[in-house]
Amino acid sequence: MSNEKISESIEVMDRTHVPGEAPVLRSRDVVIFPHMLSPLFVESEQAIRAVDTAVNGGHRVVALFGQKPGAKQRKAGPDDAAGDAENVVQAEDLYQVGTAVQVVRMQRTPDNRLQVLVNGIARVGLEELVQTAPYPLARVKVLESWAEKTNELEALSQNVLSLFKRAMDLVPNVPKELMAALDSLSEQEQKADFIASQFNLRFEERQEVLSELNLRLRFELIHKFLTREVEILELRQKIESNAAGSLDEAQREYFLRQQLKAIREELGEGGDEVEEIEELSAKIEAAGMPDEARKAAVRELSRMEKMPGESAEYTVSRTYLDWLVELPWSKASEDRIDVDRAQKILDDDHFGIEKPKDRILEYLAVRGLKNDMRGPILCLVGPPGTGKTSLGRSVARALDRTFVRISLGGVRDESEVRGHRRTYVGALPGRIVQGLRRAGTNNPVFMLDEIDKLGADFRGDPSAALLEVLDPEQNCRFEDHYLDVPFDLSQVLFIATANTLHTIPPALLDRMEVLELPGYTEQEKLEIARSYLVPRQLEEHGLTAGRLEIDTEAITGLIRYYTSEAGLRNLERAVGTLCRKVARRFAQGRKRKVRVKTGHLQEYLGPRQFLHEIAEENDEVGVAAGLAVTSSGGDVMFVEATVMPGGGNLKLTGQVGDVMQESVQAAMTYVRSRWESLGLLEKFNEERDVHVHAPAGAVPKDGPSAGITMATVLASVFTGRPVRNDVAMTGEITLRGKVLPVGGIRDKVLAAHRAGIRTVILPGKNRKDLEEVPDAIRKGVKLVFADHMDKVLETALVKKRRASRKRRSPAAGSTANRPSARTGNRRRPAVTAAPGE
Repeated sequence: MSNEKISESIEVMDRTHVPGEAPVLRSRDVVIFPHMLSPLFVESEQAIRAVDTAVNGGHRVVALFGQKPGAKQRKAGPDDAAGDAENVVQAEDLYQVGTAVQVVRMQRTPDNRLQVLVNGIARVGLEELVQTAPYPLARVKVLESWAEKTNELEALSQNVLSLFKRAMDLVPNVPKELMAALDSLSEQEQKADFIASQFNLRFEERQEVLSELNLRLRFELIHKFLTREVEILELRQKIESNAAGSLDEAQREYFLRQQLKAIREELGEGGDEVEEIEELSAKIEAAGMPDEARKAAVRELSRMEKMPGESAEYTVSRTYLDWLVELPWSKASEDRIDVDRAQKILDDDHFGIEKPKDRILEYLAVRGLKNDMRGPILCLVGPPGTGKTSLGRSVARALDRTFVRISLGGVRDESEVRGHRRTYVGALPGRIVQGLRRAGTNNPVFMLDEIDKLGADFRGDPSAALLEVLDPEQNCRFEDHYLDVPFDLSQVLFIATANTLHTIPPALLDRMEVLELPGYTEQEKLEIARSYLVPRQLEEHGLTAGRLEIDTEAITGLIRYYTSEAGLRNLERAVGTLCRKVARRFAQGRKRKVRVKTGHLQEYLGPRQFLHEIAEENDEVGVAAGLAVTSSGGDVMFVEATVMPGGGNLKLTGQVGDVMQESVQAAMTYVRSRWESLGLLEKFNEERDVHVHAPAGAVPKDGPSAGITMATVLASVFTGRPVRNDVAMTGEITLRGKVLPVGGIRDKVLAAHRAGIRTVILPGKNRKDLEEVPDAIRKGVKLVFADHMDKVLETALVKKRRASRKRRSPAAGSTANRPSARTGNRRRPAVTAAPGE
């Protein structure tokens, strides 16, 4: 076929020229309305043959039908005349209403397509496909539109025309000829088709308009589609207008700032402030803040831009923004979840303390199964020197997290925790936020050291401020007064340490999981000293194992005679002193290796500071050993009593608290009620006063656990029966003589063992607490469990000799203060006690 152009002088056809059979073109995206001139691109061989047939046949008319979406297609079969692999047109795949178009002009394009300019003639209906190959040929029928000329139709057409004109006003660069062409159309059907052809309607919507023969319904369809298009155009215009306004405002602000910058540079000022603002703006974008914090930062930066750089408010805003952008809002270290590795680290760093280590390993195990779990709030409680702080460092190393420690000892100001409000001069965030800034991550191991040493005064209660920090339900939105925006603390692993639980407020204690680190036994101290303390002190003092060797017996001597503690600090100091003495010898010219044995300790460290066994050497009347728990661990507390002429008064001294005073009263009442079984006269105390004293009188003491000790010493002083010197006891007493359970059993038994006590009397209901006592200690001490005071007296008091049948009533000053052949006039200082349980 020739590529030459068809003459443009071809006569325009009308519906009368539509033949009964016409070649078929199908379209998937183009709908041509009658009286509409439109280009088409023809690609398939079948379509090219159809157009060629129409042009060469002379009538130059083809039928254009739309293809239904998702229509099934089949390949040409052997019975088809074409016999090629092109898709074959099926009548059921085509819409039943199409357009008869006149081929006005055609030409070949460089990519071997056929460009055809067609003019719509009339709507046609598809009656039958006469053939499908070599090109589709269909029998068609011209379709006529119809409508009753009513006022409703006229109003509807006018509304459509108004919407069209409104739309043309909203579309930029619309040619004036378009409206002139619309006005030149005389028939309503032509106007409807013209308007429908001018908008970018979807293919199915155009086909729906083409298929509608009722002119009124056609106008309704066009009105619906045109209304939607007008709304879209109006919204688009509004958006563009707003965007243009914002752009204009931004450009205006930019130019003004540039001018301001130039003015300041001419004046020789303000250059640094502009750079600071730009730097802070970049840091705000890169900080990864949550929306609330970012809005606060942007708002403060906007205020800062309007301030002169030399003003005080400028510096305050700058400091505030520095804190905001440097906090680790979204920076988190990745946990290393390896339970076996963590267990090895904890075992290498700490000997014993199995319960705390097991709890940490459990946390790691759960963390490996559930990555988004909140960090636990742990509280390590134990005497000084038991490894609480160092355990926190080991946990951080096992997790590959940053370790942060803050000391709360002596903190009395709430602002130390929550920070100061920015209205105050020199305001700063609290210690929690400061620690997070130092850590650089939002999930460090955070140690709150000495939480039991918090105080409270007119400046607030820091322990109350910690309630939000240590509450997993609240700390996800912790608000520091200085920042005034919430910070998420839920991923922080908080570890608090304390020497005692008595001074921690109950509300704060309820938010923490308590893990006890009791005092060490002598064997545990020996192992720790050999494995940890001695090697560390050798390294710190520039010595090696080739220069100094401390044998096992010498370390045991250090533990027994130069330290008396539940922890290890004094033991490490003693080892350090030994190392310094030896280092001096090497500095003065010694060459040979130094071996320290037990006999050398006095040469290096001086005389022994403590007795290994501090129990009384002889049985005495009116002296009993009680067991107490102090902030330094368990301890032995000797209670003394004596009687003198008087009027039945009871006096108690030694800085004892209210609870201990009530225990003495209960013990006195019990002894008086048991006068007959104790072998006393009925009114044995009416002409005598009794004085009970708890030595170390400068140290406050309180608690109910000394109750049975007080009863024993009173029974001893009134009956004249000595108390066994190898017995110590603890327990609360009732008026009926029942022995009630107390706490701190492990520490108390360890203290008794260190003091050389061979028998320990405990409440019967404390039998379950023996699981915490090491086996070696249980084997070295006889444990007697008593549910009643009768059992205590039977065990603690020396039995009377059978030969002594005469009832003996003690005279004034005839007991503890009377010299005897057995005891002499020996008096031993009392061991410092602390509040009871």
